[in-house]
Amino acid sequence: MTGWRRRLDVSPWWRGGAAAGAGALPALAFPAPSLWWFAYVALVPWMLLARSAVTPRRAALDGWLGGLGFMLAVHHWLLPSLHVFTVVIAALLGALWAPWGVLLRRLLHGTPTPGQAAAALVAVPSGWLMVELVRSWEGLGGPWGLLGSSQWQVVPALRLASVGGVWLVSLLVVTVNTAIVVLLVAREARAPAVAGLVATVTVTGAAWAWAPRPETDGRVRIAVVQAGIVTGDASGERRFDREETLTRELIGRDVDLVVWGESSVGFDLTERPDLARRIAALSRAVGADVLVNVDARRSGSGTGAGPGIYKSSVLIGPDGPTGARYDKMRLVPFGEYVPARGLLGWATSVGRAAGEDRMRGTRQVVMDVRNGNGGGPLRVGPLVCFESAFPDMTRKLTQDGAQVLLAQSSTSSFQHSWAPEQHASLAAVRAAETGRPMVHATLTGVSAVYGPDGARAGAWLGTSASAARVFDVPTARGTTLYVRFGDWPVHGAVTVLVVLAAADLLRRSRRASPLPSTRPGVGGAVR
Repeated sequence: MTGWRRRLDVSPWWRGGAAAGAGALPALAFPAPSLWWFAYVALVPWMLLARSAVTPRRAALDGWLGGLGFMLAVHHWLLPSLHVFTVVIAALLGALWAPWGVLLRRLLHGTPTPGQAAAALVAVPSGWLMVELVRSWEGLGGPWGLLGSSQWQVVPALRLASVGGVWLVSLLVVTVNTAIVVLLVAREARAPAVAGLVATVTVTGAAWAWAPRPETDGRVRIAVVQAGIVTGDASGERRFDREETLTRELIGRDVDLVVWGESSVGFDLTERPDLARRIAALSRAVGADVLVNVDARRSGSGTGAGPGIYKSSVLIGPDGPTGARYDKMRLVPFGEYVPARGLLGWATSVGRAAGEDRMRGTRQVVMDVRNGNGGGPLRVGPLVCFESAFPDMTRKLTQDGAQVLLAQSSTSSFQHSWAPEQHASLAAVRAAETGRPMVHATLTGVSAVYGPDGARAGAWLGTSASAARVFDVPTARGTTLYVRFGDWPVHGAVTVLVVLAAADLLRRSRRASPLPSTRPGVGGAVR
């Protein structure tokens, strides 16, 4: 036995540290490192550790600590804002992986049989998917850092996303990791492991060959205005002035739509009609509607919504606001509201948690953008900030007829971290899932645009840029399998786990049943 193995077996502190470190490894597959290929082996150390646990309780602890390490690594850029509360949140969410650790030990402990290995190849990825599903709830932080999202620049993976969304990509990535573990620990069960790898390649190849592809039917010219960092006194007024100046650079460039980033307007336009008139003048000069994002308190009168602070996408044409407005529905926990504020309100004293809860919108909106060339309107579906992480929202907008998906975002609080690149990459997966181009327009970078297949439609606007850039964006028609059938990989994973649990219960009940007596006179004579 090696020294390291002895330490892991004897010292719970060494083992706990190893579990947290192993769980953190998959973060390297996401931007900024973006080692996408590493995702296919990154879970192996964590899985090997959990399967070797002496007891199920130890396996659950390995799963929990690994989950803590993963969540902390993927969200480490929150530390300057939430401080120690980041660790608390990571620890709470990490507990979701405790049953996954037990599942690993249940199927792969010791020397797995071929049957156990085959079961592990479908159950372990399904268990991982259940963790991703549960933590994707907005109140738990949303679907940031789903393993499948790490494959945002891999063309075959994007094709898989068009079939089963990010869920199918996550499922197959974990399947590859599981097959590698089986190859390492069970020589007698190598046949199922190889079969699992072959099946993964076959599914990817089938998706590449037969899945419907987006049919390009035109192009639109969309301009992104990225103001860049503006701080100090009267920063809201000065940011607006800069955005106005940058937008004027678009005059004569034949754009169809101008998009400003999240919180690009810090004043309620009904209270500041002078700003609305200035944006309308920009629309006339450029010859295109301007989509701004208003982050301000409004009275609620005349809007059909209650008073409070909203983040709203507002479309403004040459005659002023068009009436098209989308109020952000899914808010960032602690950043825009504090869940159970009466219980967790103390978070505002240890970090930059929201001092006041923002108000929520009630429905998604598809907006009609006027076509300056005299054609029909361009239908766009806006999202705000981390709503671009939710695949169900872009799917709904596509079903409602959106031709272009738009996300207005700002990661200015995390400007020098991995967050801007991570956020920008999500739009590629959303575009591939829906077969619709997606524009990710930010206040301070990274801004990015992707075509209907998830490929980049131009270079990123980095965090150092303060610019207006025009993107030629291909539009497409047709429906992807994901838009048509939704989250079917999740339903399949639930079915697998239910069948496995039922089979396990049946096996236990048979073992617990007493054998028929063979004594003479009881239940028949012995012959």
